[in-house]
Amino acid sequence: MSVSVSVSVSASLPMYALPEMAAANAALWDALREGLEEDQRAAVLPETLRPVGLALPAAIDQGTLFTQMCGYPLKTLYAGQYQMLGTPLYDLPGCRLRPDGVPTHCSFLVVRAEAPFWTLEQLRGARFAINGRDSNSGMNLPRRLFAPWAQEGRFFADVLVSGSHAASMEMVASGAADAAAIDCVTFGFAARFRPALTERLRVLAETPASPGIPFVTSVATSPATARRLTTLLTGPFPPLALQAALEGLAIHRVAPPHPAAYDAVLAYEAEAAAMGYPELV
Repeated sequence: MSVSVSVSVSASLPMYALPEMAAANAALWDALREGLEEDQRAAVLPETLRPVGLALPAAIDQGTLFTQMCGYPLKTLYAGQYQMLGTPLYDLPGCRLRPDGVPTHCSFLVVRAEAPFWTLEQLRGARFAINGRDSNSGMNLPRRLFAPWAQEGRFFADVLVSGSHAASMEMVASGAADAAAIDCVTFGFAARFRPALTERLRVLAETPASPGIPFVTSVATSPATARRLTTLLTGPFPPLALQAALEGLAIHRVAPPHPAAYDAVLAYEAEAAAMGYPELV
């Protein structure tokens, strides 16, 4: 097995990376690296996960061997730059399995626990926090949720960019924003590791469901290596260390790649635009 890139390879897990999850994320990469190294021809693999910032990169680096990436930028920014390895199904509220076997997630629309908001309509003219304009869970899904309620292309008084789901939750809890759409997986991990934060919030509604955030590798990764990663992740009998690592991240199973399923994120964008709400404002 080899990785057909001339640059050094890297692995990262930027999507669900609370500091409290560092050991669990590292265990997943350790187990995958061990599985790859069982092949005597394996290339030199990164020992540890690469730290990544919150901002989206301009492109997927060709040396990216393993990472997890939101479906909306995959479809809008990174077309042709990646190979999909599989989609995890998390054992957390809001995560489900479609009849065709595609794992899904949604966003939880959260407000302060004591806030006087009980319907979507009551949020008209409110301050809404998003983690970023390229986020499916923070922007695209709530855009589709609020599209039927928009008037003349607007619903909120202000949309504030927080930089992360964790920061959006803090803004709502502190009163700096009135509401936010939080990826249900992020919310589930926050409830596990930061209950003092989530207890200050209340889930008002769920957005439409979307295919879960997939594991991907660079388009430059050799097909053999990509297949080996997919086999490790999606096989019915993963190595014990990998099984334990997946369980440590609340991953019930990893489904085989379904690239066409992610057309749904663009469909939500088109539906919102057709309703006169092309931008979350």
